[in-house]
Amino acid sequence: MKVTPARFNIFMFFKLPSAWWSGVRLHEINSEKCIVKVRYRWINQNPFKSMFWAIQGMAAEMTTGAFLTREIESSGYNISMLVANNTAKFTKKATGKIRFVCDQGIEVKNLIKRAITTGDGQTLWLNSKGYNEDNVMVSHFSFEWSVKLRK
Repeated sequence: MKVTPARFNIFMFFKLPSAWWSGVRLHEINSEKCIVKVRYRWINQNPFKSMFWAIQGMAAEMTTGAFLTREIESSGYNISMLVANNTAKFTKKATGKIRFVCDQGIEVKNLIKRAITTGDGQTLWLNSKGYNEDNVMVSHFSFEWSVKLRK
């Protein structure tokens, strides 16, 4: 599957239905950055009148995972990927439309190249920051991804 926003969002409907029903959508992906958007609404709220932290986590993880999926697909190799660790920091209530951005596409490309060249497992920390409609950061997630060439 070529990773485009439309195809990825259809894939998500079937393979990640909780993210899809919560409103998480891949908006843009290119060689340098990935953007995922989600709007605060009834289905993804918490009791404190903001977006539930897990919805923010799904959107943030998607910005990093879509990069990996795209590079693995374009490599033509069978490579496994797994989140090995993650951290999160919340700085403001998430209300309205939240945009998550990861701008480490070049690092992901290099990670996949290293995994193919060495044949060894590789890890990389990828960051995704969530911004509200006023461009104020509401959360910052970091994911340690592990990739390995399958033999």
